[in-house]
Amino acid sequence: MEVVGADGSRKWARIAWNASANDEESRAHLQSRLIALSSVMFAAFVGYIVFLSLFYWQYPALRPKHNNIIFAGAGIGIVVLAFIWRGVLARRALSIRQLNTLDAFYSVTTGSMFGWGAYLSTDFHAAPYMSLLYASLMVLTRATILPSTGTRTLVMAVLSFVPFIAAAVTIALTQDFPLPPPGLIGGTIVICTIVAMLAITGSQTAYGLRKHIRTATQLGQYTLGHKIGEGGMGSVYRAHHVLLRRPTAIKLLKPEHVGAEMIDRFEHEVQHMSELTHPNTVAVFDYGRNLDGVFYYAMEYLDGIDLEKLVKKFGKQPPRRVVDILVQVCGALDEAHGRGLVHRDIKPANIILCERGGVSDVAKVVDFGLVKQITAENGNSKQIILGTPAYLAPEAITDPQHVGPAVDIYALGAVGYYLLGGRRVFEAANALELCVQHVTSLPPPLDAPPALAQLILSCLAKSPEARPTAKGLARALRGLALQDDWTEERAHQWWRAFQRSPREISGDPTQTITIDLENRPAA
Repeated sequence: MEVVGADGSRKWARIAWNASANDEESRAHLQSRLIALSSVMFAAFVGYIVFLSLFYWQYPALRPKHNNIIFAGAGIGIVVLAFIWRGVLARRALSIRQLNTLDAFYSVTTGSMFGWGAYLSTDFHAAPYMSLLYASLMVLTRATILPSTGTRTLVMAVLSFVPFIAAAVTIALTQDFPLPPPGLIGGTIVICTIVAMLAITGSQTAYGLRKHIRTATQLGQYTLGHKIGEGGMGSVYRAHHVLLRRPTAIKLLKPEHVGAEMIDRFEHEVQHMSELTHPNTVAVFDYGRNLDGVFYYAMEYLDGIDLEKLVKKFGKQPPRRVVDILVQVCGALDEAHGRGLVHRDIKPANIILCERGGVSDVAKVVDFGLVKQITAENGNSKQIILGTPAYLAPEAITDPQHVGPAVDIYALGAVGYYLLGGRRVFEAANALELCVQHVTSLPPPLDAPPALAQLILSCLAKSPEARPTAKGLARALRGLALQDDWTEERAHQWWRAFQRSPREISGDPTQTITIDLENRPAA
């Protein structure tokens, strides 16, 4: 594809990779394919050298005169390949231009190395044919692993075979080779041409299928990138909609992992959750089911850290910071409770801390209504408890069918306890023991400013009536006079350091989900 700039200059864009859906997706896919190609090439070249070493050791009379030079060059080539594979491709993200350059470099150097080896080993007459065979296999391997347009595959094949054809011409004109010059040169050109045609055909087929699949799923689709989170209920991916270019997060909930009844309930609650507008509630853009029955919902992408990871990585949090986070969560819960919605799974992992519009420590509440089922034997019957054991209110355990907003306040108190103390309110060997402690045990003392500790413990009261409301808790938290060094400037510094730190990114392959528009729920 050729792009003509406003100044009349011509810039050649990507030949191999169609960026119509997502540049980052195409770049990541190309890099993963180059990593796979590098590993295959490394194994093939090492295997070839080992085979030749054993062969010449068994039949020393057949060893070419310049064999040491050939092996030295091959050794250098393998070291360079290993460095590019493990030291560059596997360690950092490269641009598409850099990746395409490496692709061309592989083609040129592979053809040059085999052509050079064939020229230096003509005293062993079978060696040039073996080199041509391996060069041809590399061209076909590239076409298989790196599906690209036929045009680019042709270019890469030419880059690989031109050095070899030049070596054949040189051998035919300067050395005493059993095959007459026309036969050697013509045969080499014919073989290279046939291999190039096969490679082009394979590339066009693979590339065409990939493009056809993408085109067939353009209407109403989300394209998923890398996985950014996973839990017992489902997985979260960074994604984009084909029409909406804003960053998006997609949560997929598979019925076989959650249960059809749970999915139906959650779908109903997400419909209501999409109407929430509080700035500390994650914004839901879309929801529904794909053609395979997998429930999904699309929400704003939060480039931050959840409170669970925050404490695990950075330890106890300053009281002033904790208060600010809790006040924001109270605001989100107050709106939800006012609309008759109960979260039922407030926990550190469901509160994301991020930056928004230059504002530090913006808390976002996610996953309304999606909770684990805990089954407890009760005589001859089974009791289904909804929630995460470490943050369950007593009434959610003793009377799970009748819970209200107070269960969220209890869980929020447990979150505050975790942030301030660096540990959960109760610890136990299993979920049942945790439930028993929530119902019968008093929370251990909390090492925090007395007024703040008292507020947190009031949220952890056994009786729902003894706990404050979300609005009352926020008012009480704002009224605290805390003395610590967590300031707005320190928050900015913390976030600058955090954004520079390396992030964990899943290596899961890119996926595409297609929305079932006909059975889409009414808004």
